[in-house]
Amino acid sequence: MLFSEIYGSYFTAVSRILDKAVEGGLTGKELSAIVQETAFGESLLTIPSSLKEEKWPFLDGNYQTCIRHEPTMPLTLLQKQWLKALLQDPRIRLFSPSEDGLEDVEPLYDMDTFVFFDRYTDGDPFEDEEYIQHFRTILSAMKEKRNIRVRFKGNRNVRHQYVCVPYKLEYSAKDDKFRLITSCKGYMLTVNIGRVRTVQILEPYTEQEFRPAEYREESLVMELTNERNALERVMLHFSDLEKETEKLDKGRYRITLYYKKDDETEILIRVLSFGPVLKVLSPATMISQIRQRLDLQYRFQPE
Repeated sequence: MLFSEIYGSYFTAVSRILDKAVEGGLTGKELSAIVQETAFGESLLTIPSSLKEEKWPFLDGNYQTCIRHEPTMPLTLLQKQWLKALLQDPRIRLFSPSEDGLEDVEPLYDMDTFVFFDRYTDGDPFEDEEYIQHFRTILSAMKEKRNIRVRFKGNRNVRHQYVCVPYKLEYSAKDDKFRLITSCKGYMLTVNIGRVRTVQILEPYTEQEFRPAEYREESLVMELTNERNALERVMLHFSDLEKETEKLDKGRYRITLYYKKDDETEILIRVLSFGPVLKVLSPATMISQIRQRLDLQYRFQPE
């Protein structure tokens, strides 16, 4: 983990806090706001208390600091090599990232270093010129807040055409595909980018047209027992999802995850991988599915 020890989210948050302290006038409310903005939700359990109690000796009880200059975090050669390696990923290159400052840097690894065994093999053609053009056209429409006319093939090879608002892009690690979530006449429409045949940018949309009326996220509430560093492992495993974390008592936490209904099966499998350290509290439908799966596993155990 190249950034976890030196330039991770904790260090970024503390750096912002110290910037404010050097300027003068830092308050406890501002400290918590900076943590919420720059770190993870569960960081509120660690960073403010560590600074207030002077476990990390950067602030005193009045939120004053002995540091005279704002902290800086220049990139190391190792970090530049890691970034250069990431820029080889065709999925990242879809976003046209800048390589300024990395021209003479050798990548830390090649793309064929990793072998994925837990996802489907029919992923999107990320290096296809037509696919790249469609992706970047959609991305431009999202940045410019404009409607699009999209033509695509459905699941049964039926051709469709819609004028819609491009709401968000989602990437499925399991499917290795990008999906476009759109608002079309007040309802949600999901389009696989790989099925798009043509896309055209149209006029700007209004604020009322922007969010699909039917777009909503499901919530999953769990209780975690922090055994074998379970909290850190769960936070890392579900880092791609919005979540809230509440400390109940020593070693117990309540975690709320937010996810799309379409991803429920994938979320279920990921939760089950943690075994007894995670107890699902709601929704009832998820609890029922977990019981069914565990019952099947028990009944088909080899004798």
